[in-house]
Amino acid sequence: MAQTNQDLITLEKKLLEREEKLEAERKKLDELKEKYQERLEKVSSLTKDEAKKLLLDELELSESKVAAKLIKEKEETAKLEADKKAQEILVDSMRHGATNYIAEFTVSIVKIPDEEIKGRIIGKEGRNIRTFEQATGVDVDLDEEGVIRLSSFDQIRREVARRSLEKLIKDTRIQPFRIEEIIEQTKKEVEKVMFDEGVKLTHEAGVYNLPADLVSILGRFKFRTSFGQNLVVHTLEDVKIGVHIAQEIGADTNIVRLGCLFHDIGKVMEGEGSHVTLGVDLLKKHSIPEKIVNCVAEHHEDKPFSSIESVIVHIADQISGARPGARYQDVEEYGKRLTDMEEIAKKYDGVEDAYAFEAGRELRVIINPGQLDDAQTTVLAAKIRDEVSKSQAVPGEIKVTAIREFRAVATEFSS
Repeated sequence: MAQTNQDLITLEKKLLEREEKLEAERKKLDELKEKYQERLEKVSSLTKDEAKKLLLDELELSESKVAAKLIKEKEETAKLEADKKAQEILVDSMRHGATNYIAEFTVSIVKIPDEEIKGRIIGKEGRNIRTFEQATGVDVDLDEEGVIRLSSFDQIRREVARRSLEKLIKDTRIQPFRIEEIIEQTKKEVEKVMFDEGVKLTHEAGVYNLPADLVSILGRFKFRTSFGQNLVVHTLEDVKIGVHIAQEIGADTNIVRLGCLFHDIGKVMEGEGSHVTLGVDLLKKHSIPEKIVNCVAEHHEDKPFSSIESVIVHIADQISGARPGARYQDVEEYGKRLTDMEEIAKKYDGVEDAYAFEAGRELRVIINPGQLDDAQTTVLAAKIRDEVSKSQAVPGEIKVTAIREFRAVATEFSS
């Protein structure tokens, strides 16, 4: 036992000696470190903190270059992916919005059981047919055998006329008083149909609790086309496409939904101004929120876009109108209308030339400055506008711009 204690004491002494030796070595190394650090600072003319900062700055610069390179690569990749994603969103939106559609025209046809009925429709000395045309505001064509053609650019009037004529044919009591009575009854029926169609349209668009007046006006879309594209079909396409885009990019879907629903509401309103102006005035009257009104005001870029939602409504409108099969227009009829507009302007004295463009909604008239002064030019522009509006029945606002320019040029020849 005594031997064991002696061994432990000896071992402890050896450990202490070794520890003292290691401590001496550590101090020696610290002295050497300080010595070499002082020598390094003297050679480099930098303190320890300055050298540390220099190394960190160099490291930061190096890493910044690497980071910049990575950022640039990521940006290029993001651009490529963004373009691809944008294409996918638009294509997918068009796929969601595309619907089957048959182009509509400006003529309705009513079949008649026999030719004898035509005589009763015409009436004595044409009284019945005149009463019918005046009460409905449509033109009646009886030239084709077996059918009666009703012609009008106003599809609501044409629908009232079609339904009324079918009732008169079944009723057989065709006389002026009965004609007016049935037409009034039919107008009320069509108004109810329009309200029901408005409810159907708003519900399909996912919109509820709108004022009854707005719902009735939206129901007029059932009987309104633009370049052969029915407004109900076009509006629902707009809503589907716009909402899909808004969901993809995180925009406000409620604003886009209502903006798409209302964007063409001015087309079924009567009054002065474009369909954009009429639509904006109507929505303001019903206290519709400003962001939605702006979508309507800006969907044809008449004003700068005020929000991403306005841009989406514009894009959705363009996609729906431009997709293959969406719109129909007789090219010959279109060309004839533009020519007729130009001829109306050219027949006035003082007009040198005229050009119709913007789908027949604008007429540019060149005035001979030697024949008309500024005041006469202003009056002439108004006359041409009124005549074109009455004779051509172009939907929307007609803009006539009369240009009168006087130039005096003096030239001198020197010998």
